[in-house]
Amino acid sequence: MEQDKIAVGLDIGTTKIVAMIGKRNEYGKMEILGIGKSKSLGVHRGVVNNITQTIQSIQQAVQEAETSSGMEISEVVVGIAGQHIRSLQHSDYITRTNSDEVIDGDDIDRLCNQVHKLVMLPGEEIIHVLPQDFKVDGQAEIKEPIGMYGGRLEANFHVVVGQVSSIRNIGRCVKSSGLELSGITLEPLASAHAVLSQEEKEAGVALIDIGGGTTDLAIFKDGIIRHTAVIPFGGNVITEDIKEGCSIIEKQAELLKIKFGSAWPGENKDNEIVSIPGLRGREPKEITLKNLSKIIHARVVEIIEQVYLEIKNYGHEEQKKKLIAGIVLTGGGSQLKHLKQLVEYITGMDTRVGYPNEHLAGDSDSETTSPMYATAVGLVLNSLRNQTKSETKYTMVAEESASTETTLEETEEEPTEAPPKERKRFFDKWAEKFKEFLDNAE
Repeated sequence: MEQDKIAVGLDIGTTKIVAMIGKRNEYGKMEILGIGKSKSLGVHRGVVNNITQTIQSIQQAVQEAETSSGMEISEVVVGIAGQHIRSLQHSDYITRTNSDEVIDGDDIDRLCNQVHKLVMLPGEEIIHVLPQDFKVDGQAEIKEPIGMYGGRLEANFHVVVGQVSSIRNIGRCVKSSGLELSGITLEPLASAHAVLSQEEKEAGVALIDIGGGTTDLAIFKDGIIRHTAVIPFGGNVITEDIKEGCSIIEKQAELLKIKFGSAWPGENKDNEIVSIPGLRGREPKEITLKNLSKIIHARVVEIIEQVYLEIKNYGHEEQKKKLIAGIVLTGGGSQLKHLKQLVEYITGMDTRVGYPNEHLAGDSDSETTSPMYATAVGLVLNSLRNQTKSETKYTMVAEESASTETTLEETEEEPTEAPPKERKRFFDKWAEKFKEFLDNAE
């Protein structure tokens, strides 16, 4: 099998690290070839705080994925989240020197590059620049300006910003694990790619990915990403509350949450009790399920209210910005019993749990279609999509060069390029600079 036809996603989470190998089958769906999972020991709220432990966890997950697939992994696409991520809206424009020529990919590339030069706070770096809609000579709401005439090209951008040190620490961990970093993707964007349908993105939808250390939010409307946010709470704070509230150890708290936990306290009767074995010869503890669900409920309500505040900040209450498709919950935390009902109750929006089977081949294992693998599936999908894009561009360019006897370098500069390639080309430059930095740091 050709190595370049497969892609590897590495989801470095707070509770687990997942390495997933996938390829596109003949029907255009994704087939999972191997998956490896390890306990994440050096990550807190999405941020690496122990390099050595993180490297060990990455190597363990990668090794497991290699064993299950019988392949060797050399490069990966990594997801980035964490409490340091923030996003902002920005508008920018360029004035074109020759308005008699049509707008092409180079113009959009120039506009994106201009946004990348925005002055950030000290220690921050732009991760993604996502164009939302364009204006050509004052004509608004243009989704695709390529091929149009105009002197002034304007656009609204969604800019995702992260801390330089956190991004570099992740790069260092990947490199020290003996892997090449082929790209970085914002985790909520990856999860959205795995669990949302195009119709939902058009109608307006909020994706809430409840992980171990953070809750990620991505809002789409009219098929375009409108808002992203990372809230520094996740499933771990619920476990922590159970541990404190019931005076038990973390392992028992996690098991209690998974087996008996519910986000709706009215569900349990007063006499439902679960017995927890005591530590080293001590008496077992008895915990009522009503108390357990009260503890969980209080923390879950806090998380949902923070997310709902972000949804309101985006402007969901305005008629034009209404999210018709409601909310999609994914991530490990979305498997909590009665969470869907609680989210509907608090927000008044339609809610479903999102499984990453939207683009997976039909024979996929039920384990890999669990919401906790949404980010990993999305990372592999994004990587495969970028490969396909660059392959088709290359084929088009090669065909053109064969028919017009021009060299490939000359042809690549043709102004009829489509924008995805241009945007990706900028990211490639960024990734190369980043690799260079890591090499120099050694």
